[in-house]
Amino acid sequence: MDPALQGALASIGSFFLVSLIIASILMICGERKRKKSDSPQLSWEPSKPKPGTNFGLSSISVGVSASFDPTLHSISMQDLIDATRDFSPDLIVGDGSFGLVYKARLCSGQLVAVKRLSTDAFQGLREFRAEMETLGKIKHPNIVKLLGYCVAGSDRILIYEFMEKGSLDQWLYDTSYSEEGESGGEVESRPPLSWQTRIKIVRSLAKGLSYMHNFTTPIIHRDIKASNVLLDSSFESHIADFGLARCIEGSHSHVSTQVGGTLGYMPPEYINGTTTATVVGDVYSFGVLMLETVTGRRPSFPFPGDDGKEVRLMEWIGSMAEQNRYMEMVDSSISKDDIKESMVVEVFKIGLKCANEKRKDRPTMEEVVEELDKILA
Repeated sequence: MDPALQGALASIGSFFLVSLIIASILMICGERKRKKSDSPQLSWEPSKPKPGTNFGLSSISVGVSASFDPTLHSISMQDLIDATRDFSPDLIVGDGSFGLVYKARLCSGQLVAVKRLSTDAFQGLREFRAEMETLGKIKHPNIVKLLGYCVAGSDRILIYEFMEKGSLDQWLYDTSYSEEGESGGEVESRPPLSWQTRIKIVRSLAKGLSYMHNFTTPIIHRDIKASNVLLDSSFESHIADFGLARCIEGSHSHVSTQVGGTLGYMPPEYINGTTTATVVGDVYSFGVLMLETVTGRRPSFPFPGDDGKEVRLMEWIGSMAEQNRYMEMVDSSISKDDIKESMVVEVFKIGLKCANEKRKDRPTMEEVVEELDKILA
């Protein structure tokens, strides 16, 4: 055979052999990809995390969702986009730490609260982890219920039960609201909370915090404030926004976790350089919030005192209490006709004990619940 022809045939044969090998490889890869895409979605049970679970960027795959409530099916990102009208500003009902909260009605008709965390990788993932590690473990009537989550790309979404009455902050300071909470809803005047309702809110909040602090592994919220207290249709408190919360091991007084919180509610030891957060830090924040609730004054906003000079809430209450002027401190927007002065005095004393600058002198939340129960008996 002609050497030239022989070389040509060898080249053609080699080409077809290489093409066959490449085609076989592509077919195998395609089959594996198809099987992978047909496999069920991943799910993660927060109450039983795998040992050594790392909640970094690579720990949760794109497009993962799961529900923790049997009445709520797994929710996809598209479901949430539809339910929130592509996260319309008209449906925003709050802004929790590191994210906005939307009111959403699912295709089933169920109302839920949807928190879309910040797309900032560190902040969003930190809050996602904190919420999962705490709300995934605890179930209590005075702690907001986590229904599920959805992850898609850089988006991390948390889905909660919807609280009909919004936040305590809104009821203390926002005089108007939409009953539907949506654009076009009928705007009504929000009446001032009665004394009895305020004490009910404080008591149910104390019960939720007591449960957290006495949980098998105690939980510190670290950001107790009016906007993180949600109210249901009966004005029962539900503690929300666990983005700064931490589970702690061992002694309640030696906690190796960083401080956090909001100015006005933070205990003095945090501000003065203490680097560890404790359950008694939550107690201080509760005391401030309790006094804020009955006075209707923000703890971080200065206001004119009797002498015309600006004063802040805790300083003012301390001065007024020394003069036994308790009734004068009750929110002026509510009627005092049916309020017993003896109850008012006891409520202020409990709040001041909780907000004591000396942390060793603060009561436990369990003791606070007992004292409030005695007042209301």
